[in-house]
Amino acid sequence: MSRPSPTGPPSPTGPSSSPGPSSRPRTTPRAVVVTAVHSRHTHLRRQRTALALSDQSPVAHVVVAMEDPQISAQLAVDQPTSNSPVSDSTASDSAASDSAARADAGLSTQVLEIPRSSGRLPLAAARNLGAARALEQLSGPDDLLIFLDVDCIPDPGLISAYIEASRLRPEDLLCGPVAYLPELPGEVLDAATADQLTEWAAPHPARPAPAPGEILTHGEHALFWSLSFAVRRIVWERIGGFDEAYTGYGAEDTDFSWRARARGVELTWVGGACAYHQHHPVSRPPVEHLTDILRNGAIFADRWGHWPMEGWLQEFERLGLVRRDGEDWVLSES
Repeated sequence: MSRPSPTGPPSPTGPSSSPGPSSRPRTTPRAVVVTAVHSRHTHLRRQRTALALSDQSPVAHVVVAMEDPQISAQLAVDQPTSNSPVSDSTASDSAASDSAARADAGLSTQVLEIPRSSGRLPLAAARNLGAARALEQLSGPDDLLIFLDVDCIPDPGLISAYIEASRLRPEDLLCGPVAYLPELPGEVLDAATADQLTEWAAPHPARPAPAPGEILTHGEHALFWSLSFAVRRIVWERIGGFDEAYTGYGAEDTDFSWRARARGVELTWVGGACAYHQHHPVSRPPVEHLTDILRNGAIFADRWGHWPMEGWLQEFERLGLVRRDGEDWVLSES
């Protein structure tokens, strides 16, 4: 994966002003990227290779392994090495891992481990743990927490675009557009440039996709997603992080955005902070997550007065798996 020509970060829309003679030079804000992961080792490798090609390097990449000890082995001593184990047993992926070890040699990495919670992956707690470690390294008020799902390959301009947007909208919850890659051979994806990823990936049809340099303010909180977002410390603390009552699949990110809205935090979409979602098999509806969806949905409904993920629940109802019980959803009687 090689670096394309930079697209440039968002620029202010209002009139510009020059600093006065007594103005202090503005220091460049810093960023730490946080990724929670379980399995998906190949996806993580590609994400890290891309992060190493960023126009502005992060202070660190904090990787939170959710009951996945192989991550610590793979990223031992801050970087992968040519002898590190990988999740896939194929020779081609092993060779790609060796290449990635060289590509991300300058990427400072910290790995944290967290166990399952009652058998479920603790996504909310993992993100909070990663954020706490990141904030230990971010002392400036302008510094930025950036969250990326492990499936996402960041564009080289993602970090700089988020940082520039945070200068313009320092108290907002910032979201970057995520476009979806088709299924591609691994060797093709490993060799792709960001320009090629942009060409191949399709924007999400239901979410904003601002152009590089464009910022869309006053976004709908219902459209927030945790695939790629960024906040300053003051915003993270105002929202309160993720609610760790949510475990397993679903609702923790919707709850996060609802609390942001309740606490007066605007949602802003940031052009240029692009990420490319790597293809992986999914089930529609996600029947394997049915129990988690019912559990987390009930927690959300108790707090916010309505159920999230209604589309999935209606699909489950059509399959005879769930039914309405007053305002709630419950498992159908067998």
